[in-house]
Amino acid sequence: MTRRERTVDVLVVGAGPAGLGAAAGLAASGVRHVEVLEREQTAGGIPRHCHHAGFGSSRPSGGTDGPEYARRCTVAATRAGATVRTGITVTGWAGPLTLDATGPGGLERITAHAVVLATGARERPRSARLVPGSRPAGVYTTGELQQAVHLHHQHIGTRAVIVGDEPVSIAAAATLRTAGVEVVARVTDRPPALPASLAPRHAAPLLTRTTVTALTGRGRLAGVTVRHRDGRTTTLPCDTVVFTGDWIPDHELARRGDVPLDPGTRGPAYDAAYRTHAPGVFAAGNLLHAVESAGTAAAEGRALAAPVRRHLTTTTGGWPDGRPALAVAAPLEWIAPNLLCPDGDRPLNNRFTLRTVRPLTAPLLVVRQDGRELYRRRLLRPVRPGRPFHLPADWLGRADPHGGTVCVSAG
Repeated sequence: MTRRERTVDVLVVGAGPAGLGAAAGLAASGVRHVEVLEREQTAGGIPRHCHHAGFGSSRPSGGTDGPEYARRCTVAATRAGATVRTGITVTGWAGPLTLDATGPGGLERITAHAVVLATGARERPRSARLVPGSRPAGVYTTGELQQAVHLHHQHIGTRAVIVGDEPVSIAAAATLRTAGVEVVARVTDRPPALPASLAPRHAAPLLTRTTVTALTGRGRLAGVTVRHRDGRTTTLPCDTVVFTGDWIPDHELARRGDVPLDPGTRGPAYDAAYRTHAPGVFAAGNLLHAVESAGTAAAEGRALAAPVRRHLTTTTGGWPDGRPALAVAAPLEWIAPNLLCPDGDRPLNNRFTLRTVRPLTAPLLVVRQDGRELYRRRLLRPVRPGRPFHLPADWLGRADPHGGTVCVSAG
């Protein structure tokens, strides 16, 4: 089959909020040929099937619902002059800035002056979490549930257990109730993060320090077996289970292109200008830090436009090399961005994003490099696993862009 070869200025892979934000910002800034490739038939990413409010607003009840937000992001990109193509799957790399793709029109090979990876993140399914038992119907991730309810209008079940205690588990509970399903419990192996009196209204009972050990049932799920911290086991009768959270970046394309990953985030390592280790390859959104809000991903996409445009117009200097990494010590899980930027760019909102694997009460954040202390400050509030918290970037001027790894700890 003949492969059609083309050249564009910027090729964006992924038409979620980050990719569409990047395309809108780049096209509006004067970049002539910006093209976005999306494997799904409709652009917009995860918000397409999130029918709750809060998109485009800092208030959970404000803004708009997900499908409308996805539509607005798409319209903004196309009105700015970007080309958004859906139903196109990127299959691999044919060169440092050349990608192979396939779609209804056949095979393509597209070479760009800059590539933006915005492939997003996904929840780990039951199989990846190594939950034993039978393989009955009625097992979902949050994304699968939302698509089944809102896109395909499928019957779900009558009684459900939710596995997870991240914000997305609340969205899963709302989707289940919309479908007429009773939520009998939420289960997490983590300790309580909030007093029971502060739990969200109408939330299902939360079983903390509890591990899912098996799924039972043949043709249809019959129950979820759990083990409590004290060793007791219980089977929760249900015909539906939803595995929420436990996000992992969709980094397969980055790995195929030998783009180095950060060991904490498991997305591409990147600096405040959204540059990866691969020359000419930028990245944005939840591919970099699974998972933040759609608004954060879109804002990163828009912020990425300036460094990409600068790269396109720079004739000297090349791609920065030897940037020191930013690393975290336990119980911190990761930091983003995670490469030191040598040319003055600051992270979005002038702050780094952190995650922790266990609850911390008023943690003392300390930043060190080569034995020198660059920053020390205690947070005045607790932080929870699965929720972002932030490290101000006002210490960057004291860091050595040619020094060793910058280490961040929380005591």
